[in-house]
Amino acid sequence: MADEKKDEKKEEKKEEKKEEKKEEKKEEEKKEEKKDAPADGGGKDKDKGKDKGKDKKKKEGDKLQKQRTSIALLMITSVFVLAFPKLTNEYIPGFNSKMGKLYMQHIFPLITLPFSWLCSKSPVSVGEILIIAMLVMILLSLIIVIAVSASKKVVADKKKKVRRFFGYFWAWAITYVLVTETFNCYALYNAPAFTEVFTEYPGETYTAAELEELAEYLIYETNILSYSVNRDSEGKFILTADLDDTARASMKALAKEYPQLKGFYTTPKEIKNSFFMSQTGLTGIYFPFTMEANYNGDMVELNLPETVCHELAHTKGFIREDEANFIAFLACYTSDDPDYRYSGCIQALKYVLGKCDENCDPDTVNWLYGSLYEGVLIDLDANAEYWQSVQESDEGVFDSEKVAEVSDKAMEASLQFGGVEDGKKSYGRMVDLMLDWYYNVR
Repeated sequence: MADEKKDEKKEEKKEEKKEEKKEEKKEEEKKEEKKDAPADGGGKDKDKGKDKGKDKKKKEGDKLQKQRTSIALLMITSVFVLAFPKLTNEYIPGFNSKMGKLYMQHIFPLITLPFSWLCSKSPVSVGEILIIAMLVMILLSLIIVIAVSASKKVVADKKKKVRRFFGYFWAWAITYVLVTETFNCYALYNAPAFTEVFTEYPGETYTAAELEELAEYLIYETNILSYSVNRDSEGKFILTADLDDTARASMKALAKEYPQLKGFYTTPKEIKNSFFMSQTGLTGIYFPFTMEANYNGDMVELNLPETVCHELAHTKGFIREDEANFIAFLACYTSDDPDYRYSGCIQALKYVLGKCDENCDPDTVNWLYGSLYEGVLIDLDANAEYWQSVQESDEGVFDSEKVAEVSDKAMEASLQFGGVEDGKKSYGRMVDLMLDWYYNVR
């Protein structure tokens, strides 16, 4: 019996050991499962990470594609607007003029108003700031791209991103300039001429005698006005009027007769780098990409009122130089301020006397110049001396003669691209409008 009990106990112990081993085995299996579980989860996370990476790359690719498409569409549209009138001019007579009139009178004022209003809030020329910023960015982007490309520490992917960033930056910058130059400048050359819109200006041909009569009238007006302005100890003109409120009020006053001139006017801005402007021979400049009227603050003050009105005329869609000149004359001549009236008359007189030099006999021309009062002669001489001093000066960074030469060629090319075949000579066509005004409107 005792032996049987011992055997039973042995059997029980064996069974217990077996059970313990089974439990241990199960515990080990569970541990293995736990070890494997995070590994599987990590695999899923990796797959998810890969999927997210693919989605991110896809989104970036789609974004870049949208940018490329937008840039291409804007450039194509601008080129089409520039090229279309040249194509239709021969085959559909009058079409460009009608579309140009529609654009100038109804579309241009709407699309440019936000530019004018926003930029007028700045006390300095936004256009000048942008030009300087672009010049700095050209230098900066070249340095960065060259440095990054040459560096061995920067990985290939980052180099690609840097080049892509600057590539798209300049693509957008060029597109912006192209679009604004097209729609805020060159498209306006398709608008009908001043004499086509305002029928009281018949665009007739006048004789030398009639030109002489106009010159006599302007000399009389200018002489009288020369006594109504302030002068310094040397007898030179001193500007006492402002160059913003009075200019805008003078332009708006013309809107009754010339409706295109109504509406909001931007604030005229002085160019800070005015001496460089003088080197280029410019008294003022209109920036289509900011819709700003800018003037040269370095030149003689006599030119300022007429210049400001000239540039404001551009912001209203009168892009041709002879028309802007004539509108500036009208705005100044009808102004309540004597400084403006004198500035407008003497600037118009210079163009008319220039035409008299070409078309009247020498004795008549000498008599006309001899009729000018002392104050007028002092101011004309002061203006001529100023421009001569700029050409002889070594003050600027660049040589004045070379700057003037480059500027002159650029201006000629720009005007001719806009369809003005006689280039800078077109400024003098203001005299034709002056003759129409004198004999038919005044």
